[in-house]
Amino acid sequence: METKAVARNIRISPQKARLVADVVRGMNAGAAVTTLRFMPKKAARIIRKVLESAVANADQLESVDVDNLFIKEITVDGGPMLKRFRPRAQGRATRILKRTSHISITVTEP
Repeated sequence: METKAVARNIRISPQKARLVADVVRGMNAGAAVTTLRFMPKKAARIIRKVLESAVANADQLESVDVDNLFIKEITVDGGPMLKRFRPRAQGRATRILKRTSHISITVTEP
């Protein structure tokens, strides 16, 4: 049985979040939570919360053993970008894109 959790419009760039997601992809859910808890990156805290939400969703089903869950799929997609401008030389301006992410995690039993 698969369960899923999704966090949308998170204010972190997808490139930075994918670095953390690649570390825990395919791991046991309990080991992944422990790994994320001690990882010194902003994305680790966010992904840990989504993973704990997916495990809590699985806990609602009677037929699922939470101790045997592992991460089947974890994706970090780009969300909408906030467009800001920064003044530059000679009266010009350049655009700054503040990126957001959609993070989805699917957990399942072996």
